Amino acid sequence: MQYQGKSRRKYTGGRLIVARGKRKFEHGREAADSHLDETRRRIIKTKGGNIKVRLLRCNIANVTDPSNNKTSQISIENVIGNTANQHYIRRNILTKGSIIKTNIGDARITSRPGQDGVVNAILIKE
Repeated sequence: MQYQGKSRRKYTGGRLIVARGKRKFEHGREAADSHLDETRRRIIKTKGGNIKVRLLRCNIANVTDPSNNKTSQISIENVIGNTANQHYIRRNILTKGSIIKTNIGDARITSRPGQDGVVNAILIKE
């Protein structure tokens, strides 16, 4: 669980005396850490009655080929690059900006799997 409220420190490093404690709506949830496996999703109810779809595991991506603008569902073989964290490559964690290996070539993920519940990607020209 991660606290997403205001800091108890000023930008100078001095202490801020707050007049109230932490609130439940200021607590964040754990990261989804979507990784390769048979597809599993979880519905999350958010504030205001909205929903998010957490993608827990996935092995299929909607890959768009920019040369002919066609999109097809392709199976993901593994993660070969991730700018968010280099350790995510070994754990096969899918995040926005990850580079995945598919049978038609490498692709970059453009969606946010932990927020959207789907993996959309664009084929990378080599």
